[in-house]
Amino acid sequence: MGLIVQKYGGTSVADIERIRNVAKRVAKHYDQGHQIVVILSAMSGVTDTLIDLANRMTQSPDKRELDVLLATGEQTTAALLAMYLKTMGYPARSLLGFQAEVVTDCSYGNARIIDVRANQVRKLVEDRHIVVVAGFQGCDSEGNITTLGRGGSDTSAVAMAAALKADRCEIYTDVDGIYTADPNVCSKARKLDRISCEEMLEMASLGAKVLHIRSVEFALKHNVPVFVRSSFNEEEGTMLVNGEQDMERPVVSGITYSKKDARITLKKVPDQPGIAAKIFSPIADAGINVDMIIQNTRAGGQTDLTFTVPKSDYQQALQIEREVAARIGAESVRGDDSIAKVSVIGVGMKSHSGVASRMFTSLADENINIIMISTSEIRISCVVEEKQAELAVRVLHTAFGLDREE
Repeated sequence: MGLIVQKYGGTSVADIERIRNVAKRVAKHYDQGHQIVVILSAMSGVTDTLIDLANRMTQSPDKRELDVLLATGEQTTAALLAMYLKTMGYPARSLLGFQAEVVTDCSYGNARIIDVRANQVRKLVEDRHIVVVAGFQGCDSEGNITTLGRGGSDTSAVAMAAALKADRCEIYTDVDGIYTADPNVCSKARKLDRISCEEMLEMASLGAKVLHIRSVEFALKHNVPVFVRSSFNEEEGTMLVNGEQDMERPVVSGITYSKKDARITLKKVPDQPGIAAKIFSPIADAGINVDMIIQNTRAGGQTDLTFTVPKSDYQQALQIEREVAARIGAESVRGDDSIAKVSVIGVGMKSHSGVASRMFTSLADENINIIMISTSEIRISCVVEEKQAELAVRVLHTAFGLDREE
């Protein structure tokens, strides 16, 4: 029997009946002799409700106090689950993030975990308690409550599993595993039995919503066995594996898409040393992430430079670059927030050629224009018009042989 860390997302604890069902699942594993630590999200919709309350109180909620408020969502579910487990006759104890010694930096709203000491968690587990920990939260070195950002309970779970050297970390959600594409977009998407952490990291960063990207980083760094499963059935789900292990990998494992980007183009920029720094430094100073960058050289010592930013930062970035263009003598600045990024991902791409050619040909056959391209060792991403994104996913899913057999 081993130590299992289980995480249940918002839909899994959306109401009292679902919390009771979680308790029964937890109790079943406990009865099998396992040591159990449970990480919980807030009930589905609660975090949004709390944010709305804060915004109704003030247009600019203090970030520290907002974290104090948001942490109550997970506190509620942790207490309710522990209560019900006790009524079932099980020795359960709920702990908040600071009691579980989840130490973070002081970046309120998006704190990063520095350490998970978990001394009290270990003692309770050794005494055969079921430990229920509020996810999504920790505390900084000054004792202030912090939150880890949306999806942060996944990170809480994998970090706790790493600290406890757990035998496995099970992420329970409303889907029964990781698919080759979004099943809501591609009806022929297949559930994967296994996927490498490297592939999952790319998929999470490129639009797949199943796992928080920082949780995958923890799994990769600390070699934590992670299983993504549904809380509504008994299916085994998808296993994240560290490295390729003994798998015979397909060339492409999945297709992702994201409509959360926008692009900005500076036309007729002086092609001189130091110009790129002048363009991107103000963006970095504003805390805006730049993703894809393309530079097209013109005649006469000029160039066009295009890059993408998160759509949420688009208007701010556009205004910054208009000011930059005036200073450096660029002709104009143009923007487009009606784009999408479609990506093919697979560790098999490391040892196979022709992936880019097949991708580009398949999109061309459907008259899908490619606006920008970027690559990594296991990923090729194309920017296309937003209205063509879902068609592009289905086309590529078929082109790379990922369709489920009818």
